[in-house]
Formats: sequence, C-alpha cells, structure tokens
Amino acid sequence: MTTETKTPEAKPAYSPGLAGVIAGETEICWVDPNAGLGYRGYDIHEMAEKANFEEVAYLLLKGELPTVQQLEEFSQALAAERALPKEVLEMMRLLPKKTHPMDMLRTGYSMLAPFDPDLNDHSHDANIRKAIRLIAKTTTLIADGQRIQHGENPLPERPELKMAGNLFYKLNGEVPQDWKIRMMDTIFILYADHEFNASTFAARVTAATLADMYAAVTSACGTLKGPLHGGANEESMKMLDDIKTPDRAESWMMDALAKKAKIMGFGHRVYKAGDSRVPIMREIARDLGKRVGKEDWVPICEKLEATMEREKKLCANVDLYAAPVFTMLKFPPELNTPIFAASRVAGWCAHVVEQQDHNRLIRPRSLYTGPAARPYKTPSRSNGA
Repeated sequence: MTTETKTPEAKPAYSPGLAGVIAGETEICWVDPNAGLGYRGYDIHEMAEKANFEEVAYLLLKGELPTVQQLEEFSQALAAERALPKEVLEMMRLLPKKTHPMDMLRTGYSMLAPFDPDLNDHSHDANIRKAIRLIAKTTTLIADGQRIQHGENPLPERPELKMAGNLFYKLNGEVPQDWKIRMMDTIFILYADHEFNASTFAARVTAATLADMYAAVTSACGTLKGPLHGGANEESMKMLDDIKTPDRAESWMMDALAKKAKIMGFGHRVYKAGDSRVPIMREIARDLGKRVGKEDWVPICEKLEATMEREKKLCANVDLYAAPVFTMLKFPPELNTPIFAASRVAGWCAHVVEQQDHNRLIRPRSLYTGPAARPYKTPSRSNGA
C-alpha cells in the first residue's frame, strides 16, 4: 500500500498585528495616514467646531446629517432610552466595591441584552433601534455605576439635557455651564469613530458571526479596556502626574527612553504625520487650563511631544491631551476610558449595522510555526502490576 504524498501549503503573506492589511470596506469613517479624519465624508475639524454629538451619532448610524426635525426626534429618542432596568441597577450593587468602571460597563452591556425586545432581530431597522438604546444607556451605566460604587444613589434622568450635559449631571448632581457642555460635546465627536481600530474590529468580528449587537459591543468594550487602546489616556495621566512641571518633562522623557519604558500617548498604527485629533484636543486643554488655573499641563505635553519627535520621530496621539482634559473636567482617572466608550459606542453600533447589512464571516488565517508533520507513536506501557 502506498501513502499519498501531500504538498505542503505555501506560506501565506504575513503582516504582524495585521498592519496595513485591508480587512473590509466601510462607508462610515476614513483615517488618512497624513493626519486626516472624516465621518461619512465630513471633515472631523469642521464637525468638532459646528456639530453636537447627537448630530454626529445620527450621521454615523444613518449615513446623512439630520434635518432640524430629525435631530430633535433623534435626541428625544436617546433621552427616552437612558434609564436602566432595575435589575441591572441591582446587579451593579452586587459587584465588588473595587470593580473598575470598565469592568462594570462591560458587564452592564451584557446584562442589558435580554431586556431588549429586538435582541435577536438583525434587520437594519431593529439594529438602529438597538443602537439608540445602547448609545443612550452607556452614559447611564457609567454614571449610575460610579455613584453606586461610592455609596450614592443614582440620580434621575434629565431628558431636557443632551448627552454631554446629562453625563455631568448624573455624576455630580449639577448642570454644567454651557462652555463645559460644549467642550464635552467636542470630545465626544473626536472619539466617536476611528475606522477599523481594535475595539471596532472586535465588534465587527463578533457581529459577523450574526451574534447580537450587545454581544458585539461587549466585545468592543473588553477590547477598549487595554492600555494599548482606550486605556492609554488613563496611563498618560499617571505619566503627567509623575512629571508635575514643564521643566522636568524633557529629562523625564529621556530617562524613560533610556530605560526602554512603554510611554503612552505617542505613536499610531495608521497616522504617519500626526493624529488629526491632537490640535483640537490640545486647544481644549489650553482653554480649559486657563479656566481652571492648570496652565502647566499643555506645556508639559508640548515638551514631551517635541522630545519624542526629536528622539524617536513619533508624534503624539489624542490620548496625551485627553488625559489632562478629563482631569481638569474633574473626572476621576478611572472614568477616562469609560467616557471614551460613551462616545465610541456610536461608532461601534454603526459598524455593527454596516457589517450585518452586508455580512461575511470574518475568518483570517494564521501562519503555523509549530513542529513539522510527525508520526503518532503509541505511548509505551509498563508491565508492572
């Protein structure tokens, strides 16, 4: 008997971390390597200056900017969906007091799923309805969870407030000044989407199996938590706290580079000429620093930027400036990444809708590096008793 000889498969092309690999098509967002960012064809800088978050969320989900009436109806729909089921609030009370807000948010997303009547309907209209519920409830999960963790009762919703204002109110019981709401709106717009980033790609992979939108957003939330993704801004604030003053920034950076330490807030897989969101976030930080008497943060960041560009040819990313912005807005550092999620959930949901409207299972290949083919040998057995 002869054994058929099989020709080994040729090794496929390999790009570590999928760098530069085109994994799909999207009409939602374009990240230009030369420092550009657009949402469905609209430049992020113009949107950040003129739009509010509800308008951007509508654009991401539905493809076009809303009319005045459509925007009002959409904003009312979001406000009507903010409240959490009492069972979800009870679950949050059962979590350990040291639970990180990102873990609470991830658990909350998963717990919300069975309460959605459209859970397993993957039609376009049902997915839009689920997206509205998820966007609306994300800030409530964050704010109610934070108050519960600190022994305080959640506050009732204020439906007349847009999402940015309601988040401030739900956290501390005070309606913020208009300038603060506008800043938060702009931050939400900057973070709303960023093409096939790690968390969005995770959402699309999950959605491609025809799992429900809540499963996809839970996957995205778990991915966002990592310090190489959304968790970077929380880590960046630790760095700035350590530096303290602008005159120490260059020496701190040189020492960290000499030690080959991981430095958050720099570099990006796609951008080659700098993160397009940085100039806007930098100006928010500068304005905010003047308002609250914390004018050292931006000079520290700018000195770090100059040093890193000179030494490693790396540009800052948006997290470097987001960290002091969140701190000056008096958000505790553990809320930095959840606030990122409060914005990015609009992008996640838009990508899930798009994925399931034109679905194909996402199933890449791997490059095998284990032992060559070898025969199986039956294990020898002892003849002992």
